[in-house]
Amino acid sequence: MKEDCLPSSHVPISDSKSIQKSELLGLLKTYNCYHEGKSFQLRHREEEGTLIIEGLLNIAWGLKRPIRLQMQDDREQVHLPSSSWMPRQPSCHLKEPSPQDSNVTAQEPSTQPEHKAESSRDSSGPLEEDEEAPQLMRTKSDASCMSQRRPKCRTPGEAQRIQRHRFSINGHFYNHKTSVFTPAYGSVTNVRVNSTMTTLQVLTLLLNKFRVEDGPSEFSLYIVHESGERTKLKDCEYPLISRILHGPCDKIARMFLMEADLGVEVPHDVAQYIKFEMPVLDSFVEKLKEEEEREIIKLTMKFQALRLTMLQRLEQLVEAK
Repeated sequence: MKEDCLPSSHVPISDSKSIQKSELLGLLKTYNCYHEGKSFQLRHREEEGTLIIEGLLNIAWGLKRPIRLQMQDDREQVHLPSSSWMPRQPSCHLKEPSPQDSNVTAQEPSTQPEHKAESSRDSSGPLEEDEEAPQLMRTKSDASCMSQRRPKCRTPGEAQRIQRHRFSINGHFYNHKTSVFTPAYGSVTNVRVNSTMTTLQVLTLLLNKFRVEDGPSEFSLYIVHESGERTKLKDCEYPLISRILHGPCDKIARMFLMEADLGVEVPHDVAQYIKFEMPVLDSFVEKLKEEEEREIIKLTMKFQALRLTMLQRLEQLVEAK
């Protein structure tokens, strides 16, 4: 069932399934009541008769193999002119300060202690040159002029502050020593999505958020229930809709990011036995074997009775001739 063929009263779950809009809105109301007062509440609107839900989607890491973060980042590199790190040249080689620079220089002596001012009056010529050095350091340098011509250039403090704002996985930022690592199993992250985004689009958004080199085709999203049941989301499904359908509680059902080749679907019939201990499972196997033997005996006796009946009938036909 394609989206274009759906009536306005239905919302697609996948290419072949849909749900009534009123039913989905009822589930959405329950979802928002559960997350009341939190940032995980979902908003909805309608555009041209299409219901669109948007908000944060929690996704837990369930990887068994390490992932690699990108070497390059979107942060700009800070280029500091060499003059800002070089010692100041003598005053005879400096350009004449601008009027604004003179004001800055003129205000400096007033902030110095009085005993320094008195010592500067009694000092000789070489000492006067030493007195001018700290004042010259406070005037506009070549680096400041350069920063005016290049407004995108940032100071080291700003660059460090921007670096802190980069997304991290459980506090892990990229560096060359730990660029390859495995996120802690079960740790949760979130991305802002809407109900029109497919599984592949959500995977791409999540990997781009953390600058992961691996492509989205190498991963899959799974719904893992408390019982151990595990269902893989198809590429044509909508993860946010699936989250609403499975309820708001992460303890009952969680969405995991796993490797596409390592993740295995676990049906409900199998999941109900996963959490049992081995002795209990062995007893189940023994009972199943006993039941199997009883069924074999029943079938054997049944076919022997049928065989005897057929032989008797054949004998009657032969005697009748």
